[in-house]
Amino acid sequence: MSHHHHHEHECCSHEHEHHHEHHHHEHHHEHHHHSLKRQLVLIIVAALLLGIAAIIEHRYSLPVWQLLLIYLVPYLLVGVGTLKEAVEGLFHGEPFNEHLLMSVATIGALCIGFLPGAESQFPEAVFVMLFFQVGELFEGYAEGKSRDSIAHLMDIRPDVAHVEAVSSRPLAVGQEKKANSQELITVSPSEVAVGSVIVIQPGEKVPIDGVIIEGTTSLNTVALTGESLPREVTVGDEVISGCVNQQGVVRVRTTKSFGESTVSKIIDLVEHAGEHKSKSETFITRFARVYTPVVVIAALLIAIVPPLICAVANSSFFTFHSSLYKALMFLVVSCPCALVISVPLTFFGGIGGASRQGILIKGSNFMDALARLHTVVFDKTGTLTHGQFAVTAVHPDTCDEHQLLHLAAHVEHFTTHPIGAALRNAFPDEATDGCEVSDVEEVAGQGIRARVGQHMVCVGNTKMMDAVGAAWRDCHHVGTIIHVAIDGVYAGHIVISDQVKADSASAIASLKALGVSRTVMLTGDRQSVAEEVAAQLQLTEHHAELLPGDKVEHVERLLSDRPVGTTLAFVGDGINDAPVLARADVGIAMGALGSDAAIEAADVVLMDDRLSRLPLAIRIARRTLSIARQNVWFAIGVKVAVLLLAAFGLATMWLAVFADVGVTVLAVFNAMRALRTRAI
Repeated sequence: MSHHHHHEHECCSHEHEHHHEHHHHEHHHEHHHHSLKRQLVLIIVAALLLGIAAIIEHRYSLPVWQLLLIYLVPYLLVGVGTLKEAVEGLFHGEPFNEHLLMSVATIGALCIGFLPGAESQFPEAVFVMLFFQVGELFEGYAEGKSRDSIAHLMDIRPDVAHVEAVSSRPLAVGQEKKANSQELITVSPSEVAVGSVIVIQPGEKVPIDGVIIEGTTSLNTVALTGESLPREVTVGDEVISGCVNQQGVVRVRTTKSFGESTVSKIIDLVEHAGEHKSKSETFITRFARVYTPVVVIAALLIAIVPPLICAVANSSFFTFHSSLYKALMFLVVSCPCALVISVPLTFFGGIGGASRQGILIKGSNFMDALARLHTVVFDKTGTLTHGQFAVTAVHPDTCDEHQLLHLAAHVEHFTTHPIGAALRNAFPDEATDGCEVSDVEEVAGQGIRARVGQHMVCVGNTKMMDAVGAAWRDCHHVGTIIHVAIDGVYAGHIVISDQVKADSASAIASLKALGVSRTVMLTGDRQSVAEEVAAQLQLTEHHAELLPGDKVEHVERLLSDRPVGTTLAFVGDGINDAPVLARADVGIAMGALGSDAAIEAADVVLMDDRLSRLPLAIRIARRTLSIARQNVWFAIGVKVAVLLLAAFGLATMWLAVFADVGVTVLAVFNAMRALRTRAI
């Protein structure tokens, strides 16, 4: 856990401030590590002392109070923390926690030794405390493990930024490079002003969101998205904090402060995920609140009622100390460490494991909700489809496909419209084939015309075809249709449409297999396009030509339709989806690299834009919940069994201790399974 620590030595003076702020998780890790070691040492020492005390007790017949003093040494060594927590609980008005249970039980066991004619229970008392500490140690270790998996996400936190000194700006162009290389100031990312120029060397993390102003490189985004393919970026492209720069040196003008950057937002999300307690988790807290007083009262009754009855009936069937012994046994057995420890741990593990897969779940209550999805509503553009246009069909009339594309690409060469981009991508070598293009003229609302070689070529919509008198024909394909005419004669058309993502269909199929019975698409796009996509993906329903407000209305309607006890998720890629994301039971933002509004409004963030992460998220959530349930039932089952035995006087203190600690250890190991998501 201490592997981060070497940064500390490189601190320059002005960085000290920042290391206190930003490395709190590292200090936390160090501290966590030491406290676990200390706990382990204490447990071992106490166990040895307990052994020595037992030997002394067998060798010499000492008076009870001397024995008590000998046993108190190991008892206090391991138990002082628990006793302190119990007392604090009493003062803070929240007395009924597991620490109080343990304290009452063990102090009771220590008192049994003073009952006339009773066996001394000193070793048991120490043992109960010792085992409780072993359970706590396991919990600490497992929690450290899942914290590490979250720290693995934290590895995206950049440590430094190299800012160009302002004085180096006004130099002549020739000198600028050299000056920069000497004038980089290394500061903490939180000190960089928006609009500064930072230099990122190969192998360094991008510290702050910004735009490249010089250089070309590829970024490794795996820490953010779980996506292993590097992203190629060049001048004018955005770079996102937390990615690792792989090849070139780039100069970046920052567009946000560190606190507003993607990386800090994500880290915040993960660190606060635990604050949104799930129903199952508050269930444990509620459980302890009701359970502890019930147990304490029951124990008092067991201690007092039978002897009273016997005293009245004048029989000696129940002696007071045998009742007291049973009552104290009952207390020890009934301590619910296994539950209190394992359930929160299971959720913590599940959230940590999901984050390794590029799925950020903002709280365990959303885990709950993911596991019970019934309706999933999708936004179309950018979620089910790429949101980028591409040529999907070419239908020539008078020439061949190649030539039609070739001419269209020439004419569209200078336009900034996405359709132009799609045509250029479909025919990439048009710039080099030596045709001369002249007289390019854009006709608003119609298209573009230009002279290519000897021919006048018009590329546009039906209005343009009518204007030049070309007899156009319609197309059976769905999409945007671009007509081409050469010298007033119709040459054919090209169909351009938004591409459905490769894994959308399979993701929707797996959602159905997981029991999500309604898949709904809402889009602002045209009806015909929506129908085509819905048919291709086999969605249960779709609604097209919607304004953002209409989306909220549809979601409200679907929310009121879903069966009781199930949930509705909305999946969107962000910009205009924030209101709907907030309204759904679970708002899921996709491809969150970029859209902050979505990250803020969503409850679950899928870091890359692959839809197949969604079924994975549901499977992780279901598995985490089932592990939590197994722990609850297993723990309660064993408890009840031992309590029944204890009530009939068949269970000893030792059995009680082993049952509880055994259950706790098994439950903690079971909870640690939630961390592993590879096998799902």
